Amino acid sequence: MRNMQNMRNIGAIMTVAGLFALPVSAQAQGVTGGAARGAVQGGEAAGPLGAAAGGVVGGVTGGVAGLLGIDQRPRFREYVMREHIPAYRIHEPVTVGMVLPSPSVTLYAIPREFGVSPDYRYAVVNEKVVLVEPTSREIVDVID
Repeated sequence: MRNMQNMRNIGAIMTVAGLFALPVSAQAQGVTGGAARGAVQGGEAAGPLGAAAGGVVGGVTGGVAGLLGIDQRPRFREYVMREHIPAYRIHEPVTVGMVLPSPSVTLYAIPREFGVSPDYRYAVVNEKVVLVEPTSREIVDVID
């Protein structure tokens, strides 16, 4: 019985390791946020192995698909630049997972044409276009 459990654990670890080895040609900063969200959700559902698998799957789907498809990212950035919205400066580097200061950074609706859930907003911070979850004000993607 114990041997069988060890074999399952080894199999799960090898599966997760194999997922890490998958080539991901389109690296985006959404990988970090997707991995973090996937790890938390996997951990809640299935403990440590679930967290590892969820982190990998979340990283792959969050980075490759992201909120904006790879082909949409340059077009969305161009759209935001044409809008001439005020850019905000903060003293730290802009990264996925950071929380924006509540009142000082205005968040804008993302037009439907980009296919992003209406639950997200965008802003320009330190000259970078960021996608934000408005309730928590957490940056979920940085569009370069």
